[in-house]
Amino acid sequence: MSGLRHTELSDLERGIVVGVLIGEGHFGGDGKYPQITLRMHVRHEALFLWLQGRFPRTRLYGPYNHGGRRYYQWMARGDALAEDVLPVVEAVLTDEIDPHVVGRIRDMRLKYADFFGRYER
Repeated sequence: MSGLRHTELSDLERGIVVGVLIGEGHFGGDGKYPQITLRMHVRHEALFLWLQGRFPRTRLYGPYNHGGRRYYQWMARGDALAEDVLPVVEAVLTDEIDPHVVGRIRDMRLKYADFFGRYER
């Protein structure tokens, strides 16, 4: 099943996605593949389900109990990352908004250039 394209999201939805990922997301990888990871307390379950509904090719894990914390972890990898989630973020995010996160995305793209090269047209 194909994921949502960023043009299918409303401006509000794009803003929510980018805002949450800027504030709470991690842009990196596992050493082999790039990923965006969002880990938050279980009280944010509705937000995770909302994200999952808009990006069905992403994965939601949990709830986990670790070190006295209860949390979910949402991950965008593979096609979901390259075709669904990252285009939404990159269409909105600029250095003016958050140069640190722009740099993390740039580093992720460089570190995993072979992976992202498969998606360039």
